[in-house]
Amino acid sequence: MKLPPLKALPVFAAVARCNSFSRAAEELSVTQSAVSHQIKQLENYLGESLFVRTGRYLQLTEQGRQYAEAIGAALRQIEQASEQLRGHERAQIRLSVFSSFAVRWLVPRLPDLQQAYPQLDLALEMSSEIPELSDRVADCFITVRPDSTAYSYDLLYTERLFPVCSQRLWQQICQRVGLDPLSAHADSNQLTAHELAGFPLLSTHSIYNRAAGDWQAWFAAAGLVIPAATRLQHFSHMLLALEAARYHQGIALTNDYMLSTRADSADFVRLPAHFVVTGDVFYFAWKSSRRQEAGIQLLRRWLSKETIESGLRSHAMT
Repeated sequence: MKLPPLKALPVFAAVARCNSFSRAAEELSVTQSAVSHQIKQLENYLGESLFVRTGRYLQLTEQGRQYAEAIGAALRQIEQASEQLRGHERAQIRLSVFSSFAVRWLVPRLPDLQQAYPQLDLALEMSSEIPELSDRVADCFITVRPDSTAYSYDLLYTERLFPVCSQRLWQQICQRVGLDPLSAHADSNQLTAHELAGFPLLSTHSIYNRAAGDWQAWFAAAGLVIPAATRLQHFSHMLLALEAARYHQGIALTNDYMLSTRADSADFVRLPAHFVVTGDVFYFAWKSSRRQEAGIQLLRRWLSKETIESGLRSHAMT
């Protein structure tokens, strides 16, 4: 059996993950020169350059990227088999998740996850963009782009947007349009688009990646356009728009997971008006070749249960 320099493999995996010799050295508690020596030894053995420097930044070559994918999986299998034999098995999983989903839905539920599966060591990798599905990024993902044939996917949620405002602004809306706040039902269409347009609208740019795109889609669902006289206030992220709504600054469009379990969800009123489906569908994604790993399956089962119990899965079927 002809093997590469085995001591160099975890060093290479750390550099590939950190994109830095110095950070990898810190993680491994060795010197940077020792890291550099191990990488050079491995490159000499393989006859390929694994990294390339672009200015101040370090990047994997294409050969390095392919090697990192294969080596990372092999090292995890070795670690898992060793821990099982020692009787100290812990499932260490990195989950890449959108920041808003993590903050408003996932993080409040982590104590329940830790209680149900104390052997699961979950590390969250926050993402503001659609993540690259790769072992170098995380072990599993919550994504809206199920486009890699190397991965398997569980449906979590089909996103829909509906208007919300603060309790105080809700009272003002009811007074102006002559609506009884006690009889209004969130799933009704008692408030028309024209009536909402008479109040400040808080827009989130990142949903449709254009100014007022969320409200344009919401009005379009009613066969209308935003009236020219409507006052719009713009925010880059839904978290910001929702905070502005909390402080009575206007009406925001939000989704189900943003108001799912947080105690402060009582600060908001879901208005009795129509909703719009954005087209984003959230999936839990894991590499098909890693489907037997205990940690991934534990997390998969728990997410499935939680999305059903919180109502997200029912909205996924809407």
